[in-house]
This record gives sequence, structure tokens and C-alpha cells, in this order.
Amino acid sequence: MSVIKVMDEVLANKIAAGEVVERCASVVKELVENSIDAGSTDIKVELIESGVKEIKVTDNGKGMDKDDAILSFSRHATSKIDDEEDLFHLHTLGFRGEALASIASVSKVTLTTSTGSIGTIVKINGGKIESVQNGDSRRGTIMCVDELFYNTPARLKYLKSLYTELSHITDYMNKLALSHNDIRFTLINDGKILLQTDGSNNVLKTIKNIYGVNVAKKMLDVSASNNDYEIKGYISLPEVYKSNRNSMITIVNGRVVRNTELNKKINEAYSSYKPDNYYPITVLDIKVDTTLIDVNIHPTKMDVKFSKLEELTDLVYNMIRNRISKKTLIPHIEDKPTIIEPKKTIIEQTINFDDAIYEDPTEYVINDDLVENNEIPVQTHKDSKELLPMMYPVGLVHGTYIICQNEEGMYLIDQHAAKERINYEMFKEKISNPSKESISMIVPLTLEFSNKDYLIIKENFDLLRNMNFEIEEFGINSIIIKSHPTWIFHKYEHEDIKRILDIIINEEKNFKLEKFYDHVAATLACKASIKANTNITMEEMENLINDLRKCENPFNCPHGRPTTVYYSKSDLEKLFKRSGF
Repeated sequence: MSVIKVMDEVLANKIAAGEVVERCASVVKELVENSIDAGSTDIKVELIESGVKEIKVTDNGKGMDKDDAILSFSRHATSKIDDEEDLFHLHTLGFRGEALASIASVSKVTLTTSTGSIGTIVKINGGKIESVQNGDSRRGTIMCVDELFYNTPARLKYLKSLYTELSHITDYMNKLALSHNDIRFTLINDGKILLQTDGSNNVLKTIKNIYGVNVAKKMLDVSASNNDYEIKGYISLPEVYKSNRNSMITIVNGRVVRNTELNKKINEAYSSYKPDNYYPITVLDIKVDTTLIDVNIHPTKMDVKFSKLEELTDLVYNMIRNRISKKTLIPHIEDKPTIIEPKKTIIEQTINFDDAIYEDPTEYVINDDLVENNEIPVQTHKDSKELLPMMYPVGLVHGTYIICQNEEGMYLIDQHAAKERINYEMFKEKISNPSKESISMIVPLTLEFSNKDYLIIKENFDLLRNMNFEIEEFGINSIIIKSHPTWIFHKYEHEDIKRILDIIINEEKNFKLEKFYDHVAATLACKASIKANTNITMEEMENLINDLRKCENPFNCPHGRPTTVYYSKSDLEKLFKRSGF
């Protein structure tokens, strides 16, 4: 007797639901994407108890006739592809034909739809059709999903808290709104509106609706293209960052996607402009030929494979780096500090960039008094040949902060951070472009390692020799260094050499030459810089400022801390009540 049987369709759908329907946000994602594919311009999502009790999606799309309404709940039933060739030319968000069947198998569904004539109402309970009847002729679709996972208690039990489920839904709705800013989106939970966009096709306005006015003011528009990719969007100033990567939003041909390598490259572009453990807000819309990507690698369709990923990541990196490297990024101290809420996800420091110093011809600045009318004027532009303005030192506070002034106002320079930036760029230049000169050590340095670390060091002998280290094996698991490059500071030789070797060992699993040079330069620069609580002369202050002005990025130390902050003349007058508020 045969023991192999074909599964019942309802059982098969429940199994498929394990991949497609992970949580309430999965249902919202699939239903809203169907509405987008149906050509909707107005989509409303209404939740009861964060979607656990009910999820209702209403759209004004093209709707379905009776036959399609019934067939849509069959597994692998779709209107979006006809043959295998269509998989390589996808222009819709959905295409698998699994979502509705999977959702219906683990919930109670009511579908109300119409193409503009007689409508259809289909009721399904646990994957089985209970009734089909005529409905009204309103064009569009209403999909109501009740009691999700009511017949799979194990899945229901492991849903997170209502707040967590709602946060996932809100997050995805935000991303959909940014990827389709020509559609009006409304998200309501228990009668409270959480998101409402106007579908005006203005990305910056959508950013304002999601992140608020203050963040929208601090976004830079970007664009770039090559033979395969076209990119446009917005990136945040280095001062606006979050504690996770969730706001690094990438959209490919209208689809919100995840790609670890792309996110890593975006974050690398901000290197030394912000702390390493925080991440920028970015909204990048990438257009690419459909034959160069594969979205059919996971049921959620969030993961995408690029056939020319390295070209894309390089294009994104250079686009972001070029945009922020040309900005005057001197933080402006506010006379009224921003109060940071304990659970606020966007980190707003008590410093922000002064509009007078920080200007761009293509930037939008949203004024608070225009928010209600959704008017976003274009800011005017001033040409500036120098990234760091001319300023003149007048004193030193606590042996740490140099006080400077010019006709615009007052500046404070952190002497350690400034010197660290100067040293970092000097080290980076010399390490990346080594000369043939070296300095012989009076007493050669002998170092012993564990057998594992020794093998890593030995494998990188050529790298160290190219940097002008004279290095040889010296017994079991030991090396001897007889000379070193000229850029290693006197009296720091032993410490710096050990630091360089430690970096080689620690980066062994993910070694990249450029990243290695950067890490070495940043490490050596920190140790060789002026320490806090060190008094320096006025001449030394002037030399430090002049050297800082020559830097490619004079605004941050290699670790992202600001070197300089700014008080405008009007700020000082307000602080001392010499002018009106």
C-alpha cells in the first residue's frame, strides 16, 4: 500500500502560510502590494488591536469580476505573469500567486470587489469558501482579514506584543509610502490615524510626514547614474542618525528591498562623518533593467539579487561621499536645546546645522509656519570656496577647547578632535602612497604570537613590506622588525607597530586593503594627537586651525565627533538678551 499521498489543498496552503504569513505585517504587506498592482491611487489600512483582531485594506483599484474574485484564492493563481519569460521582466510587486491562498487558510476573510459594475462579496473561513454573493458597484477592492491564526494556535501564541506588531506594520507602511509617493496612504489603528500622505509625488513631503519637519530639513537630494543603474533620492546630514539600519531604505523598480552589501556601502560612505555604531536615514530609488535583478529568491520578495552589485555599490558610495564631502558641516549650537524623548527612535543631538552656513541650491527647507499648508520653498544658495570659514583664535578653555571668532559669530574647536583629523588625513595619504624611505631601528623589535596569529601575520608580510617595514621570521611563532616607514612618529614606534599588527589580526576574516589603511590611520592619529587638558600657545592654535582648513573633511574626527561648533552672533545676543526672541 502506498504511503505517499497528495496533500489536501487547505493543508498545503497552511504550510505555505508559514513562509508567506509570518505576522500581521506580512498580511498588510501582501494586501497593500496587491492594491498597488491594481493601479490604486488611494489605499487605506484599518487595524483593530494592531491587526491581530482585524486588518482591513480598502483601495480604489481596478477591482475584480466574480470569476476572478473566487479564483484569486486558489494557490498559484495570478494575473501578473503568464510564462517563465515573465519572471525576468517583472513590473509588479506580487507575482507568486501564494499570498491570498495562504492568508485565507489561517484567518477569516471577506472580499468585496467590483470593476465598476455589479460587485462580488466572497466569504472564506480557514481556506474554505462559505458564500459568494453580489455586492455594490463601487470600483475597487475591500479585503477584510479577521482573527489571524485563529486555527493555528501555535502561530498565534508566538505573535509579539500588540505594540511590536503595530511597529512592524507602521515601518512597512512608511517604506511603501516612500516608494510610492504618488499614492495616498492612510494607516489607522483602533480609530487613531498613524500615517497619512497626500499622494502628491513629493518624496521630501512624504519624509516630513513620516520623520517630521526637523529631519526633512536636514535631508540632501542625491542622484547618479551609469549604463545600468539610475539612482535618485535623499540622504540625511551626518548629524541625523539612528541606532539601527532600519531607516536605510532602498527601493528597486518600486519595490522596497533588503541588501546587506548595499547598506554596508551606504554606511561606509558616511565613514568619519558620524559615529560608527549609528546609521543614516536614506531613501534611494534605484531604476534598473529587470533582467539585471532577481526578486524570485524568497516568498516575501524583500531580498533581491543584483547581477552587477559591485558597480551599484560603487556608484552609491561615490554619490553619497561626493554629496556630503562638499558641505559645510559645522554644527550650530541652538539657544534652546532639543529635548530627547527616552523612546525616540531618531537621535537628535542638541546641535544642528545653521542654515546660513549650510546652504545648497537644490535643497528644500521646510519652515515650521508653512507645514500646515505643505509648502516647501527652495532655499537660496551662497557660493563658498572654503569648507571651513576663516576664523581667528582668541583663547583656550580648560586646555581643550579653542575659542575663535569672525564676523559671523563664535566657534569652539576641540583641539584633540581637530588634531586627530589632521593626523588621520596625513597618515592616510602616506600609508596609501608609500615612499621608499624608512628608518632603521637602533634596537630591532621582536614579537611573539600564538600560532594562529603568527600565520595571519606571516600571510601579510608582503603588505607590511609594501608599507616599508623590514620584517622577517625570527624563530617559532616570532617575527623581528628592523626598520619602519618614516610616517611613524618618534617615541611611538613600538606602540604603533603593535597596533598595526593587531589590526591585521583582527580584520583577518574581512580584510580589505582600503579599510585596513583607514583603520590604521584612524588608530595612529588618535594616539598621536594633542590630549585634552593640554595648554597650547596662540601660535600653535593658529597653526592647528590652518592645518584643519586644509583637510578634506575638517568637520569631524575619524570617529565622527565634531571638531568645530558654532554660535551665530544673533544666538549670542539672544543668550544675553541683547535682542528680541
